[in-house]
Amino acid sequence: MTADMIITLVVLAAAAILFMSGKVRSDLVAICSLVLLVLLDILSPNEALSGFSNSIVIMMIGLFIVGGGIFQTGLAKMASGKMLKLAGDSEFRLLITVMLATSFIGAFVSNTGTVAVMLPIVVSLATSANISPGRLLMPLAFASSLGGTLTLIGTPPNLVISETLSKAGFEELSFFSFTPIGLVCLVIGTGLILLLSKLLPKEHGEGKGNRRGRSLNELARQYQLSQNLYRVQVSDDSLITTKTLLELDIPNQYQVHIIEIRRKTSHKNPFFKTINQEIAGPLTVINKQDILYVYGVFEAVQAFAEFYQLALLDHQVVEQSIIQNTERFASDQIGIAEVLLPPNSSLINQQVKQSGFREKYSVNILGIQRKGEYLLHQLKDEKIRFGDALLIQGTWKSIALLSKEESDIVVVGQPLETAAAIPLNHKAPIAAGIMLFMVVLMILEVFPAVISVMIAAILMVATGCLRGMEAAYKTINWESIVLIGGMIPMSIAIEKTGAAALLSEKLVSSLGNIGPFALLAGVYFTTSILTLFISNTACAVLFAPIALTAAVQLGVSPVPYLFAVAIAAGMCFAVPFSTPPNALVMSAGKYTFMDYVKVGLPLQLLLGVAMVALLPLFFPF
Repeated sequence: MTADMIITLVVLAAAAILFMSGKVRSDLVAICSLVLLVLLDILSPNEALSGFSNSIVIMMIGLFIVGGGIFQTGLAKMASGKMLKLAGDSEFRLLITVMLATSFIGAFVSNTGTVAVMLPIVVSLATSANISPGRLLMPLAFASSLGGTLTLIGTPPNLVISETLSKAGFEELSFFSFTPIGLVCLVIGTGLILLLSKLLPKEHGEGKGNRRGRSLNELARQYQLSQNLYRVQVSDDSLITTKTLLELDIPNQYQVHIIEIRRKTSHKNPFFKTINQEIAGPLTVINKQDILYVYGVFEAVQAFAEFYQLALLDHQVVEQSIIQNTERFASDQIGIAEVLLPPNSSLINQQVKQSGFREKYSVNILGIQRKGEYLLHQLKDEKIRFGDALLIQGTWKSIALLSKEESDIVVVGQPLETAAAIPLNHKAPIAAGIMLFMVVLMILEVFPAVISVMIAAILMVATGCLRGMEAAYKTINWESIVLIGGMIPMSIAIEKTGAAALLSEKLVSSLGNIGPFALLAGVYFTTSILTLFISNTACAVLFAPIALTAAVQLGVSPVPYLFAVAIAAGMCFAVPFSTPPNALVMSAGKYTFMDYVKVGLPLQLLLGVAMVALLPLFFPF
């Protein structure tokens, strides 16, 4: 062994120990290992930085953005709702449903792309089912690898061994050559994951709450918003059109407040929404066919609608769920918030109609909480007292500006963060189309996979599925990106110093004398070990010719050995940085390095034993 080889293996071992200890962040360990290899002159600076320009790292960035778009548009919640109906609330059935769906997609799409599509759906599913995402996400990543064994295009190692066999004069593999052994691998792997998943973390991660604030759902429920909300539509001959709300003076005449207007816009482009939501202000002009959201007691709303010849769309907006209730008052444009008054506020002892909330801040007061009671009607003459909490509604921008007026008003919570968390439900069909478009491009291989992903990521931002580039950057888990980018050069060092080639050749040559089964086991488990540290494609490229030569020299068919290489290279579960899918789910599942070792290592070993035993039955020596 050369000095460079020994140093590389020592650095790798030290990194593995730090990963397992969990005392140092994994991305910091990866970067320190990288810098150390440069300082010791094992890697050149260009080689050390090559990981961050690697197509896998760029693709992971794009996939995080695509996943963010799927989540932000509510598409993930819709899809998870369908899966929840299918599987029920049983964690066992949910796990099977997630794994089978992921494996099916993984048979035709790269495992990285499969996990990117499924990850936001599964996180939403776990939240809806009130279980920890960590119970489902690692099985999701592993199932994507199992699915890769079902078809020729499932993973790159499958294509590598097909090309190796073809060049050596053997029959080329067909699209479904992998399917029989792949199905067996899928069944055994799924069964093992179901057993080992009991070792996964059970804690349900706590969401980030607003600063001292209550959620939108809690506010809507406590102020009984749904009990006083009605919708009316303006007819073509209505007396209310062409006049401003200030001129109409509806609150004084009917004790009814128009709080929101929804009207059709002139946008023809299908990528943009066609219904515009506007907060009602003094200078707002009512147009024909507008839908008005009005707030007041039913008798007053009915009298108002009859006088102005408005169509009462529903006698009362009876909400089917808390979420729908919130959507009536809050969207990505308009929101609700609670405000408090400091002791020195100039608004204390002023009547609501004189407070200037609507004129000065462009917000409506929907209710007042006073000593545990809620005042919801005829608020205009009510005096604001110290200790009152006011429920307001307006655009998120207006609420955010209001939060800066700390001398008179204190806004509870963080309006901009709350607004950013509201899904863009009207964009869900667009996000679904982009996701499908990306999958089709990847299946047909119209462009390299990384380009297909970047096109999808750009479309997510360009069509408004994400709120601009800042929102896109926030979807990226940079710890995972740095971890993978820092560990890819480690595989270069292992190959460059000859450590990989030495290990593989020594092991295979020594086992070849024992017999075909021993050689098969040697090929499989050597590949399985090396794929922990170098990419599955590189591992297959390295081992395929070695396995082919060893089998020919032994006088047996090379087919089972090459299948062993392909399957072992793809079945990498014991460490988080070995494959992009493992890294993609690490943060969302709140996994530690040892979680992968506890669940992934026995899975990798047991599946290996099963494959070594079964491969000769499908592909005889």
